[in-house]
Amino acid sequence: MEDLQVTASGYDFKPARAAMQRYIDGNLLSGISSAVMVGRDLVDVSCVGWADKEAQTPLRTDHIFRVFSNTKLITSCAALLLFEEGKFQLDDPIEKFIPQLANRKVLRPGATSLDDTEPARRSISIRHLLSHSAGLSYGFFDPGTVIFNALNGRGVHDPRTTLADMVDVLAGLPLIYHPGTSWEYSLAIDVTARLVEIISGQSLDKFIKARILDPLGMVDTGFVVPEQDQGRLVAYYAGADLMEPMKPGLTRTDDAPFPGAYLRPIARLNGGGGLVSTLPDMVALIRSLLLGGPTLLKPETIALMMTNQLPDGQWIRFAMMGEQRGKAHTLAGGLIVEPTPFDHPDASGELYWGGVAGTQWWISPKHNMAGVMMAQRQMAFIHPFSFEFKRLAYEAVKQGRGEMRASA
Repeated sequence: MEDLQVTASGYDFKPARAAMQRYIDGNLLSGISSAVMVGRDLVDVSCVGWADKEAQTPLRTDHIFRVFSNTKLITSCAALLLFEEGKFQLDDPIEKFIPQLANRKVLRPGATSLDDTEPARRSISIRHLLSHSAGLSYGFFDPGTVIFNALNGRGVHDPRTTLADMVDVLAGLPLIYHPGTSWEYSLAIDVTARLVEIISGQSLDKFIKARILDPLGMVDTGFVVPEQDQGRLVAYYAGADLMEPMKPGLTRTDDAPFPGAYLRPIARLNGGGGLVSTLPDMVALIRSLLLGGPTLLKPETIALMMTNQLPDGQWIRFAMMGEQRGKAHTLAGGLIVEPTPFDHPDASGELYWGGVAGTQWWISPKHNMAGVMMAQRQMAFIHPFSFEFKRLAYEAVKQGRGEMRASA
């Protein structure tokens, strides 16, 4: 397990901790743990609040979280390990490895049926998959649309089915735009997970354990929490009102996304959102992507994975949630090109992503800092607490460096 000993001093994170305590006192969060690095040195580690609010169990660094879409970073790294070995090129068409996804059709604008399509102008490439520009959808963010109804009606997320089964469902459905022409959060990283299985000849869980989790000492990360460790799995909560994130109230919802989730093995090795992990494990992963010590990937691969893959002026968007101007996408996560008022002004160039329950990570090459946050509230990846914590973390590092320069 990664040692979470703070190894650098002179940084004041009291304002960040106090802010998070206010969210907990206001019944908006049950608890949050966090770690911030400058370079590869930890400058702050904090646990605030409860792992189980009802039982009043204080949150510890060894508590286990549902990391949902933070899983995507591990799956992307798995694919990039195979890329480094020359097993594929980023612009290879996906049908080279997954023939079912050849000869795609694309829904015409305004289509009201699955038959209202035209031939895709190009194949889906592996680069398209890693950057969510393949033309796939998720079936979460666009209720009522043709593709939403089709994906859910055909059980694309059914945990009793395998990644191979999921690909077969996708093979029978059209894309929502021509590959490479737009961005849509989607099942693309789950298709990437299947690609990893096909190229490596191993199931996804076995590949990432051998090539990522074991080498980095990520002992508590996996698709299932072992029975002896299930007491460390934190409680999961829903807010009082999805449309009013600052409305107080938390309702326990441990059975999401399905009863018994993470407590027993299932067929679906969800490469886009199926892992559990801990703060020490996530710190180990993020540290392995920072220069200045041993890295999981080659430095040139890390530089490539942090490079914007979208055309100039194209931003990420979440179906009906709309476009997020200033936010682009790399081979492993989002990229802040132009900070918004929610971001710290110094956040330009930051690589980041988060899970739906509030587990988040970020890496700022420009400012040589990185961080991890762990929370368990539904839809918390867009909750105000996450933006506030990062702003305060940037400010703590900025002020600490200024004071160090002044005293030098």
